[in-house]
Amino acid sequence: MKTMRFHEFGRSEVLSYEDVDRPVPGAGEVLVRVAATSFNPVDDHIRAGALAGMLPIALPYVPGIDLAGTVAALGAGVTGPEAGDRVVAMLPLDTAGGAAEYALVPAGSLAPAPRSTALADAAALPLTGLAAWQTAFELAGLKPGRTVLVNGAGGAVGSLVVQLAVDAGAHVTAVDTAQHADRLRGYGADRVVEPLDLAAGPAAVGGPFEAVVNHVRLPGEDLARLAGYVADGGVAASTAGPIPEDPARGVRSANLWVRSDGAQLAELVAKVDAGALRIHVADRRPVTELAAVHDDAGAGRLPGKTVVLAP
Repeated sequence: MKTMRFHEFGRSEVLSYEDVDRPVPGAGEVLVRVAATSFNPVDDHIRAGALAGMLPIALPYVPGIDLAGTVAALGAGVTGPEAGDRVVAMLPLDTAGGAAEYALVPAGSLAPAPRSTALADAAALPLTGLAAWQTAFELAGLKPGRTVLVNGAGGAVGSLVVQLAVDAGAHVTAVDTAQHADRLRGYGADRVVEPLDLAAGPAAVGGPFEAVVNHVRLPGEDLARLAGYVADGGVAASTAGPIPEDPARGVRSANLWVRSDGAQLAELVAKVDAGALRIHVADRRPVTELAAVHDDAGAGRLPGKTVVLAP
């Protein structure tokens, strides 16, 4: 089969399009014929070796943490999915494998693919959807009536956090540039505002808020200012570096390390099929252009969530 992989850490040039043997599913694994994966910023960090000290990555490595495709074969002990089923999954960060014709998936990571979207586009959901779910509900504790500021609301994860918060009955103030404003209003945000002038303080945007969810990489002093946007007793949740806690005001802080969870992913898929969650795909590229996708991401040229089509 064809696959894109790298044998050493480095710049995008280490990515190589190669022929390899088709994998065979072991106990508890499912072999999936891949329709698409997608690009996530962590893919760039893994390829560059920036996470080598945190993740025991074995080389050669096939990138592509997201996966959408059809079940091809089952390993021993796997029940539930059947050959031909449309599925999605977030693959383990240390093994990944989505940028290939076939990939092995732990059975517990699988969920049925959305019926209401193209299978390839469903590859945009797993990692970002799980990051949004775990940030919104496990870290920020969003629930009906809760006020929440989502900073970086137009991005792949932020867009889903806004939609999950609205669906949960929270009151959402979405922060991002004007190009995202109409889409964020369409998701049901109560208020959409331009990027924060942190010196102006929370009152300028209707705060403070019971929860602040941050997806924007900020210097330490700005993260500290962002803590001031959290109301007394509230929580700051982030996917882009920890926001300082303020014990005197009872402000808690939590930073996300996303994990694969087939049951949560199935809940997200159900929301997509019910129309409560929309997947926004900005571009679709063939896997042979994966190095260029990495370069575009590093240069800030990606238009948004990019689906990478399998060989």
